[in-house]
Amino acid sequence: MSITQKIARNDYIKSAVVIGIVFLIVGIFYFGMCFALNVDVPVRVVESGSMCVTYGGSCDGWNHVFESTLHVGDIIIIQGVDGKDINANYPNSDVIVYQNPTNPTSTPIVHRVVESYEVDGKLYFQTKGDGNPTMKWPNPVSKEEYDSNCIWRTGEGVSEDQVIGRVVMRIPWFGHITLFLRSNPWSLPVIIALILGIVVLEFILPIIKKKPQEPETKIEPSGDLTYI
Repeated sequence: MSITQKIARNDYIKSAVVIGIVFLIVGIFYFGMCFALNVDVPVRVVESGSMCVTYGGSCDGWNHVFESTLHVGDIIIIQGVDGKDINANYPNSDVIVYQNPTNPTSTPIVHRVVESYEVDGKLYFQTKGDGNPTMKWPNPVSKEEYDSNCIWRTGEGVSEDQVIGRVVMRIPWFGHITLFLRSNPWSLPVIIALILGIVVLEFILPIIKKKPQEPETKIEPSGDLTYI
């Protein structure tokens, strides 16, 4: 048997190849999404409840799965968009992801556009969280309720160059895994330890316990022949 055939029949090598292929497929899929959606980070997780609209109920994706607004723990798919293509026709306007105008390095904000306007050839957007008081989506919004007045207190809106993209899809629940890992510093070491344990059980222990094969005993044919 050739070395190539031995490698092809080795179960450990097969498992390593399968794992490598899975990582390759995931990487191709992710970077393919980046290219297709024209955005650097096409997938994010909703971390706050400012976009959740409830009337007498709790704000979570477990109880309000099919609502058109967003909940904590939702995974959102983001598409890069030109400012001129953003729909500002509230209440059916786009939900956009953008940099915080007063702190661009902080976690991006995801809110709904309620108005757009142009200043010196640049587009600006006024936004508001669907669940932020006092008038919740889809009720009318007054200018006093804009994020720029309530949150930043600057009176200015979000410029088009601060917009990362618009939300084109919502996947409920699964983002809670990411939030759990972020909120519990011990969770990541535990997961790494579990992965290492699986590797040891699957690959290393079988090699250590594997007994050396005894050489095969070949039976030599007898040289005595009987003639009739």
